[in-house]
Amino acid sequence: MAEKRVRGPSRREVYETLRRQVVSLELPPGTPLSENELAATMGVSRTPVRESLILLSREGLVQVFPKVGSFVSRVDLRKVADAQFVREAVEMSSLEDIPAEPDPAVVAELNANLALQREAAHDIEGFFLLDEEFHHGLLRLGGHGDAWSTVVSAKAHLDRARRLGLHEGSSLASFTEQHAEVLDAVLAGDMDQARLLMRKHLRKVFEDIERLWLRSPELFASDPDAIPFRRSVAVWR
Repeated sequence: MAEKRVRGPSRREVYETLRRQVVSLELPPGTPLSENELAATMGVSRTPVRESLILLSREGLVQVFPKVGSFVSRVDLRKVADAQFVREAVEMSSLEDIPAEPDPAVVAELNANLALQREAAHDIEGFFLLDEEFHHGLLRLGGHGDAWSTVVSAKAHLDRARRLGLHEGSSLASFTEQHAEVLDAVLAGDMDQARLLMRKHLRKVFEDIERLWLRSPELFASDPDAIPFRRSVAVWR
């Protein structure tokens, strides 16, 4: 009997893996990307890797420089601001549509999520995923849960900045309490307070960025025409 061929990652899987690694900071801003090394690590030919890097460059997550190489893009503050604008517009609008008696099943899920957030004191990636689920749950309360996929696709640059903030010392406990305050205001029917708290919570990322900029300016794209050259790490000039 002929041996079964073991199917390797598809082109789509290669792209999704690389995109996740960039957005999750597994591949930090400025990381040089070798097609050969990535292909060997993923067990594929160079073609799907090259195609994936082209797609990621169109999203602004990777920069490809002829005769220099490919690099994970540094954080572009304009793209972060645009992503924040989209996210805030959707989530703030959804608050308006939460009924006076929100779905008790979704409310129970949100409260359970908050309990898990309080337990994720030192698990940054675990907390990040719970944070995502919480905000998705709030959209579901407003009847707009399906809009979450649109928000997610728009906020890759924002998510990198958010993760950098968490890794640089933003308090997970403070974010959890902000979530709890928003939910409490919603359940109390005080939508003016809910909107105020939500907007302040969503814009906290800009405070983190300001602090990060002072500490690690090399993570951010200050000059759109800057070209890197290869050393052991990316150096921008």
